[in-house]
Amino acid sequence: MHSYESDIVAWANEQAALLRAGQFNMLDLEHIADEIEDVGKSERRELKSRMAVLLAHLLKWQYQAGFRSKSWQRAIKEQRRGIAGSLKETPSLKTDLTQPDWREWVWSDAVSLAVKETGLDCFPESCPWSIEQVMNSEFWPE
Repeated sequence: MHSYESDIVAWANEQAALLRAGQFNMLDLEHIADEIEDVGKSERRELKSRMAVLLAHLLKWQYQAGFRSKSWQRAIKEQRRGIAGSLKETPSLKTDLTQPDWREWVWSDAVSLAVKETGLDCFPESCPWSIEQVMNSEFWPE
């Protein structure tokens, strides 16, 4: 038997084989439960990261109008597509979008990214746009 701590890939393959063989009494249930929970956390982290990048791009779009370009526009569209895809594959994540704490957390990351990339420090303390605006392909803040 492989140890969860020493080789997680070998451990995971072993656990999958045990499941398929119906050898439930040999499963490492505690670590399996941890890994299942981590899948959800990973999906949430990806959504948060994509949303923070999208919001940072929208901030830069609004505050650095002179630097707008087609590639920048494509980057915004790609983040929107990625977020929409994540929400389609994992609809339960939609509830995160409506949570004030989650939105504050994402906004803080977005502002940090925008400050780092622009050198500007004039961004609003809270997100001025609704989720609907942020995800709307026709929305371009002026």
